Amino acid sequence: MFRRTKPESAATEHPETDVPSARQKKGRPTPSRRDAEAANKAKAKVPRTRKEQAAARRLARGESTAKMREAMRTGDDRYLPARDRGPVRRFVRDFVDSSFWILELMLPILVVLLIFGYSGSAALAGYANVAMPALILLILVESFRIRWRLSKELNRRFPDQSHKGTTFYAVMRALQVRPFRQPKPQVKMGQQLPEHYR
Repeated sequence: MFRRTKPESAATEHPETDVPSARQKKGRPTPSRRDAEAANKAKAKVPRTRKEQAAARRLARGESTAKMREAMRTGDDRYLPARDRGPVRRFVRDFVDSSFWILELMLPILVVLLIFGYSGSAALAGYANVAMPALILLILVESFRIRWRLSKELNRRFPDQSHKGTTFYAVMRALQVRPFRQPKPQVKMGQQLPEHYR
């Protein structure tokens, strides 16, 4: 009854302090605790010195190499080298791997002929000298056979895509012994190939 009240002017002297903090929006959602902790860890991991930057590059290079090595084994197109990437190259690999080619025997035969040539035996060296031109001719004939069959399949399956370099790619793969081909074969010999590749 006899209590003095504060004048209204004192209550309205600083109106901005009376506005609840919840009304002052930040313009972005509040991050969850997990996201905030992840951001803090990422900031803490940013390399500052030259030594830390070199270590980070080595780690990234190691991870990239591991992914590429795994892709060579599984055929994962995302991490393959540029020369092996894409549906056309994948089809060429499957085309070569699904058939038996005489070219696959060429490297072992060539090794045997080289051994004959350096064996010191005149007879074996003579056989090697006679067989070498025949081997080269056989490689050329088989390469043309691969080119003819592959071109027909590529024109049918990939009419709108570039086929540049596919013959050389196929011949080089066919020359490799099957267990040592990279990327690893994903189809068995004689397996029917799918019509569509992505």
